[in-house]
Amino acid sequence: MGGAPRCVLRPARADATVAARGRWPLFLERTVVDDTQYGQYEYAGFWIRVAAAVIDSILVMFLTIPLLFAVYGRDYWVSERFIQGPADILISYVLPAIAVIAFWIARGATPGKMALSIQVVDAGSGAKPTPGQSIGRYLGYYVSTIPLGLGLLWVAIDPKKQGWHDKLAGTVVIRRKQATQPVSFTRQP
Repeated sequence: MGGAPRCVLRPARADATVAARGRWPLFLERTVVDDTQYGQYEYAGFWIRVAAAVIDSILVMFLTIPLLFAVYGRDYWVSERFIQGPADILISYVLPAIAVIAFWIARGATPGKMALSIQVVDAGSGAKPTPGQSIGRYLGYYVSTIPLGLGLLWVAIDPKKQGWHDKLAGTVVIRRKQATQPVSFTRQP
């Protein structure tokens, strides 16, 4: 993928500058892409993505556990019911889903992915995922998880390191290639 920069059309940001230009339709934006930059990235593998998910899970727990405790008290932890009520659904499922999707749209990564310098991008263009892709990717997690997590484990064997949720949404997870420095020793043994 080398060569001279090329011009592509991508979905535009919803701001006044695009509308003020008047040359391109509001839903398209002209972007110059330098194909040489793609050689700087590689697909993020299984274990780094697991580490990002662990970081995200810990952050979600720090936010949801105090809220659940404030709403339901200690009875929440000893109840045999799976769902305690509407607030449980909102706090445990809806708010985390909204947060994850918002992070993918705004930053192309959740806090765990940002901490490890990996990001979710469109598989075709390398741009941040669209809102539709982000929602589809999140719903794809359920598809990936239901058959014993096989769709998540798929990342380990896929050539592009895509889980089923990535394939369904048309996304990949990438990171900058690690610059390797040759090892040198100052003394002879």
